[in-house]
Amino acid sequence: HLLYEEVDMDNRKAKVFIIDDEEDFCHFVKLNLEHSGKFQVLTATKALAGITTAKAQAPDVILLDILMPDMDGSQVAESLLNDEATKRIPIIFLTALAQRKEVEDTNGIIGGRTFIAKPVTPDELVKRIEEAIGK
Repeated sequence: HLLYEEVDMDNRKAKVFIIDDEEDFCHFVKLNLEHSGKFQVLTATKALAGITTAKAQAPDVILLDILMPDMDGSQVAESLLNDEATKRIPIIFLTALAQRKEVEDTNGIIGGRTFIAKPVTPDELVKRIEEAIGK
């Protein structure tokens, strides 16, 4: 006989996937998000590894850096949006390019996309992730 563990979807930790070439940034964001008790966090520091992992892991939301050496975030997003397995995963762009004021003035939406200016506070990040996944 197989036993199935009941999963309470309301209490399930959301799976957050960070794709950012800055290892320290990934490490600290992962620690902060996991410390909230609400998230399971995966990271990738290379764009192509990020695309592969997103397909395999099906995260609830992707935090995506824009400036990366191997492929920029918009190319990664385009690849994910053009793939049946990943096209419905919300993407939040993390960027040092946009000024905090610009992001605040547009409620974090630029060109129809959600942006968060770096540096970001843990509270702001949790709030934006929960908005993106509908919690």
